[in-house]
Amino acid sequence: MNRQELQRIFEHFRSLKIVIIGDVMVDSYVFGRVDRISPEAPVPVVKVTGKENRLGGAANVARNIRALGATPILVGAIGNDRDGDNFVNLMTQEGMSVAGLIRTDRHTTVKTRIIGNKHQLLRVDEEDEYPATADEEQKIIAHVNKIIGDEKPDAIIFEDYDKGFIFRNLIEQVVEISRSKNIVTAADPKARNFHFFRKVDLFKPNLKEIREGLAIHVNPADNESVIQADKKLREILNHRLSLITLSDHGLALCSNDELIRVPAEEIHIADVSGAGDTVISTATLCLVSGIDMQSLAQIANLAGAEVCEKVGVVPVNASELLDKALIALTDSVNNE
Repeated sequence: MNRQELQRIFEHFRSLKIVIIGDVMVDSYVFGRVDRISPEAPVPVVKVTGKENRLGGAANVARNIRALGATPILVGAIGNDRDGDNFVNLMTQEGMSVAGLIRTDRHTTVKTRIIGNKHQLLRVDEEDEYPATADEEQKIIAHVNKIIGDEKPDAIIFEDYDKGFIFRNLIEQVVEISRSKNIVTAADPKARNFHFFRKVDLFKPNLKEIREGLAIHVNPADNESVIQADKKLREILNHRLSLITLSDHGLALCSNDELIRVPAEEIHIADVSGAGDTVISTATLCLVSGIDMQSLAQIANLAGAEVCEKVGVVPVNASELLDKALIALTDSVNNE
C-alpha cells in the first residue's frame, strides 16, 4: 500500500455511516493529587483538582467513529434521571445525533474513575445490569429496525457490555437484516451473548473473553494455539473474521485460511480503558473500505496503542493515526 492509497482510505471514512448498538454509559472522572496516606485507613488521599464527564461504553465507539471522520448513529438506553440528561447533553455537545437513544426506567450507567497523580486509583460503578424484559425487547427491536431503515448504514457494530441492552433475538434479527442489505456487521462481545453473534463479519473478543467463552486455554504467544481457538470459535459462530486482541502480545486477525499476527506497539501505557472500543471502530471502518487484511490489522493495532498512551477513555486522533500508519505501512512517508 502506498501513501496515496492509504490517504484515500482515511478520506473514504468520511463517506461512511455506522450504526452502533449497545450499552451506553457516562464515564465520570475525578482528577487530583496524592501526597499523603489517610490516617483513617491505609488508602491515598486525593486532593481534587478537577472533574469531567465523558461519553462511555458504546458511546465511546461512536466517539471513535466520529473522530475517524465517519458518521455514527448510536442506539442505546439511558434512564429517566439526571445522569441520562447529562448523557444527552454530552452527545449534543459533541455534535452527535440522539435520535437512537431510548429512555427507560433503568438507571443510567455511570463509571466514576478516581485519578491520582495521573494513575487510576479506584473505579465506582452505578448501574442496572439485568436482562431486558419481554416488553423492553420488543421496544428495542422495533426501535433498532426503524433506525436501520431510516439511516441505511454501511455497517452495524454491536458493542456489548453485559448491561442488558443487547440480547439474542436482537442480534439474530439485526444480522439477518444486515445480510439481506449487504450491511457489514461487527461485534465486540461479553460473556452473556458471546455465542449468539452468529454470521457476523467481524468478531472481536479479547484474550480473557475468548478463553472464558470457549472454556479453553489459549497461549497468546503460540500461533497454533490461536488458530485452534479461532477454529473452535468458527464452528460456533460461522462468522467471517476473528480479530482477537492479545494484550501485550498484540492482536491476531483470523480468516478461514489465514492468520495475521501484529505484535504490540512499544509504548508507555498510561491507561488501557477504551482501547477495545477504538480497535473495533477502526477495524470496522477499514473493513467497509475494502482494505487488505494485513493493513486492517496493523492500523487497528496502531489505533489501540495510541489511546493507551493517554489517561482516561479518549477517542483516537485520526491525524496522528494516519501519520503512524504512513510510517508503518508504506516504504516511505514520501512514497508517491
